[in-house]
Amino acid sequence: DIGQLIYCGYDINELAGKVSFEEVVHLLHHDHLPNARELDELQGRLRMHRDLPKGIVDIIRSFPRDTPPMHAIRTAVSALGCFDPEAEDDSFDANRIKARRLIARIPVITAFFHRHRRGLDLIPPHPTLGEAANFLYMVDGEEPSAEKQNTMDMCYVLHADHGMNASTFSARVTIATLTDIYSAVTAAIGTLKGPLHGGANEG
Repeated sequence: DIGQLIYCGYDINELAGKVSFEEVVHLLHHDHLPNARELDELQGRLRMHRDLPKGIVDIIRSFPRDTPPMHAIRTAVSALGCFDPEAEDDSFDANRIKARRLIARIPVITAFFHRHRRGLDLIPPHPTLGEAANFLYMVDGEEPSAEKQNTMDMCYVLHADHGMNASTFSARVTIATLTDIYSAVTAAIGTLKGPLHGGANEG
């Protein structure tokens, strides 16, 4: 109502440029910023979750190169549910794990498709880089400069939570039917694709 973006009680200006995306992920999942041990544990889990099932990589390679990026991301995320033997486990703990996997894997899907559509080799995730730096590494084929990494990390922080915009609303409506998290996130991506929402800045 007042045009203020707040994450779990923190004004965005207290976070953007001051904490990392991974710290914000922890904040949104646990309602507090992490200590050093919690941050290290989350970073390790996110790195561990980056590997995509071979079937998903094959699907990405099968897309026509002129596929719109949001089509590719939406379809690959939906397909992830087919490769998760616990997709129908909707317990809180299971969904938290799935959410972490999605946070780690959606940038990998995006980077893989970006390189596929340009006819380039797919670069596997880096074993030690953080989320923003790893995405840039997978897109560009080289480790990013500190400035580029910090810019991407801030973008991640600024887009991490938007409360009740159109795509978030569609995810909440979908998950409220007690369907699986992949269906809810797929619905959100489909909503985000629209030119009256995130699709307006897809280019």
